[in-house]
Amino acid sequence: MAAADDLDPTSSVLAFYATELRRLREKSNITQRELARRAHMAPSLLNKIEAAKRLPSKELSEVADEVFGTDRHFQRLWPLVIKFAYPTWFRPFVELEEAATAIRSFEAQAVPGLLQTEQYARAVFTAGRLDRERVEESVAARLERQRILARESPPELWMVLDENVLRRPVGGPATMREQLERLLTAADNPRTVIQIIPYEAGGHAGVSGPFAALTLDEGPDVVYADGFIQGQILADPSDVKAAARAYDLLSAAALSPSRSIDLIAHTMKELNS
Repeated sequence: MAAADDLDPTSSVLAFYATELRRLREKSNITQRELARRAHMAPSLLNKIEAAKRLPSKELSEVADEVFGTDRHFQRLWPLVIKFAYPTWFRPFVELEEAATAIRSFEAQAVPGLLQTEQYARAVFTAGRLDRERVEESVAARLERQRILARESPPELWMVLDENVLRRPVGGPATMREQLERLLTAADNPRTVIQIIPYEAGGHAGVSGPFAALTLDEGPDVVYADGFIQGQILADPSDVKAAARAYDLLSAAALSPSRSIDLIAHTMKELNS
């Protein structure tokens, strides 16, 4: 018996997507091999998708809607399904992030996910030794997260970055140039502030690790603190207050927004030389 035969479509959005895809494919008398060919993927991967063991791609969703004439049915499901690419413990934060009216983030090693380019994100996940399919699922999920910045009323974004973030050549010079250009473009948005803590600032209030403080449209503010194995969401008022103080200290230690932009541009120019 195939693994897909045992799927309960009511158990999750991923299972529903998988069973719907298989049901409509079989109803249309299309083989897995033929649908896989049209979607430019291996039949073995499509088999895993129909068994809910791998996540579908946006391209597969588009092809399925075209082949089955389902009027964007799978494309509407895909943003919900892609959340399964996040670790279970991270999904609540993604939902809170979507509801945030303001996001204040500190990072010491890498560009925050909301502003990563596709190639930079791919390099980050590849460094984690994920297999290729998992890397692509994770990249797609990260880019989907960024959609909150393109909506009609995006959250205010304030990011304080250690100079390490600019200097670490993640993915190589070409990837870093594109990523730094992305930061400069983001900084042009009046709802986005980017500050850099230069090396000469010495020690700072972020030495204990990266974190993000969210102001929510409803309910109390929360803080997400990153960790080695997994992050945690903190809602205790004393934790939120401590994070706010740390962020104020980080912002005070950082270069002004205009000087930060100059440093980003200078670093990018060094990559071009």
